[in-house]
Amino acid sequence: MSLRIGDTAPNFKAETSIGEIDFYEFLGDSWGVLFSHPADYTPVCTTELGRTSALKSEFEKRNVKVLALSVDSAESHKGWIKDINETQNTEVDFPIIADEDKKVADLYDMIHPNASETLTVRSLFIISPDKKVKLMLTYPASTGRNFNEVLRVIDSLQLTANYSVATPADWEDGQDVVVMNSIKTEDIPARFPKGHKVIKPYLRTTPQPNK
Repeated sequence: MSLRIGDTAPNFKAETSIGEIDFYEFLGDSWGVLFSHPADYTPVCTTELGRTSALKSEFEKRNVKVLALSVDSAESHKGWIKDINETQNTEVDFPIIADEDKKVADLYDMIHPNASETLTVRSLFIISPDKKVKLMLTYPASTGRNFNEVLRVIDSLQLTANYSVATPADWEDGQDVVVMNSIKTEDIPARFPKGHKVIKPYLRTTPQPNK
């Protein structure tokens, strides 16, 4: 099964480092980040999980719940978490799925046979409160993810879900945004009273509306 942006994220029940969870129940009304790791006790993953834990307050203020996955056992995860906490100077408290039968990895197409028959690639999914897949990122096993980019994308997704705007290249929270072409230029002042610039008829910018 191949997931695409806009698809409904599949639900599942799984054992994790904090006990059994139902994915939908775990998320509730929150946004979600589900990301996979090739295996426990791997060096790059150790830094990624540590970084995610260090960003706990950033995810919380965006109403995002984080859930990791590895194809090893829950018992193995618990031992690995001790190493992560020690080496990354943090306290991992989000669940890590024990996907020994690769059920979740298959649901989310996390195993790419030409990369590895058994190990998940570094897949990451951002899921909205209505359980839709909003973003998919896939890195090779050798490259750690950029979690500042994950937060940046969440900021963009949450902004554009509520306003008729898009975010330009390299945009960061607080910067000007692009007015969607579905809004006529003459209608912009009523919709975006902070002002706007017409760079081209198809390229109009306005200050970020929720700041």
